Amino acid sequence: MDSAEVIFSLFLVAVAAVSLLSNLLVLLCFAHSTEIRRQVPGVFTMNLSFCNILIAVLNMPATLAGIVRDRQPFGDCACRAVSFLDTFLTANSMLSVAALSIDRWIAVVFPLSYSTKMRYKDALIMVCYAWLHSLSFSMCALLLSWLDYSHVYASCTLRLSEERDRVKFTVFTVVFHAASFVLSLLTLCFTYLKVLKVARFHCKRIDIITMQTLFLLVDIHPSVKQRCLAEQRRRKQRATKKISLFIGSFIICFAPYVITRLTELLPFVGINRHWGIISKCLTYSKAASDPFAYSLLRQQYKKVLVTFVNKVLRRDLYPSSGHNSSMDTENDYCLQRIT
Repeated sequence: MDSAEVIFSLFLVAVAAVSLLSNLLVLLCFAHSTEIRRQVPGVFTMNLSFCNILIAVLNMPATLAGIVRDRQPFGDCACRAVSFLDTFLTANSMLSVAALSIDRWIAVVFPLSYSTKMRYKDALIMVCYAWLHSLSFSMCALLLSWLDYSHVYASCTLRLSEERDRVKFTVFTVVFHAASFVLSLLTLCFTYLKVLKVARFHCKRIDIITMQTLFLLVDIHPSVKQRCLAEQRRRKQRATKKISLFIGSFIICFAPYVITRLTELLPFVGINRHWGIISKCLTYSKAASDPFAYSLLRQQYKKVLVTFVNKVLRRDLYPSSGHNSSMDTENDYCLQRIT
C-alpha cells in the first residue's frame, strides 16, 4: 500500500466506528422511547439506521480488505453477496433520506392536516416501496452477473463482466442512478426549498412583531434590543443552515460516486484507482453523518440518551433498590448539567 491507501484505510476505520456507534444509538433511542416509536419519522429513521449499520458492518470492512490486500478480499460467492448488499443498501438509504424530507415538508407546509396526510400506515408503505425498489435493481444485477469485485473502487459492487453487455449495463446503470440518486435529490430540493420558504415567511412575521414590540418599549435597555436583533439574524440563518446541511451532505457524499460511475460507462474513459476509492469512501461517510443530521442532535433523542445513561449510572452506583431518593434527584440534576 502507498501512503494514500494508508490514509484511505484509516479514514474507513474511523467512518465505520462512528457510523456503527451513532446508528446503534439511534436504534437504542427508538427501542427505549415509546414517543419516538409512535411518531412517523421514527419509521424512516429506523430504516435508515438499519441500512447504515449493515453498510458499516459488511461493506466498509470489505472495501477496507480490498484496499489493504489490493485484490478481491474473499471468494466469488461472498463478493457477490456483498455487491448485492452494496447496491441494495445504497439505494435504500437514498430513498429513506428522501422519505424523511417528504415527512418534514408535510409537517411544515401542511401542519393542520399532517396526521391525515402522513399516517403510520403511509410511512410503512413508503418504506416497503424503498425495499422493493432497491431489491428489484439488486436482483436484476445479480441475475445478469453484474455483481463482482472492482479494482478501481476496491469494493465488491456493480461491474461490467463482459464487453458485449456494455449497452445493457449502460442502460441499467443510468436507470438505476436516475431512479435512486436523481429522484432522491430532486425530492430533497423540492421539499426542503418549500420548507425554507415557509420558515422564512414565519421568521418575517416574527421579526415584524418583534420590531413593533421594541418600538413600543421605549425604556428598554439598548443591550436588550441588540440581543433581540441578533436573535432575529440567528433565526433566519438557522433554517438555511439546516436545509443546506441536508441537501449539501447528500450531494457531497453521493454525487462524486454517481458521476464517476456514469463517466466510466464511456469506453474511452479510465478511472484513477485513488479517485475511485475516494468517491466510494464519500458514500460511506453518509452513513456516519446521517444519525447526527436527522436524529442525535435533536432534543428528543438527547433526552432519551440522557435518561438511558442516567439509568445505567444509577444501576452501577446503587445495585440495591434501597438507595436514597434525594440522591437520585441530585444525580439527575448533575447529569443533566454535564450533558
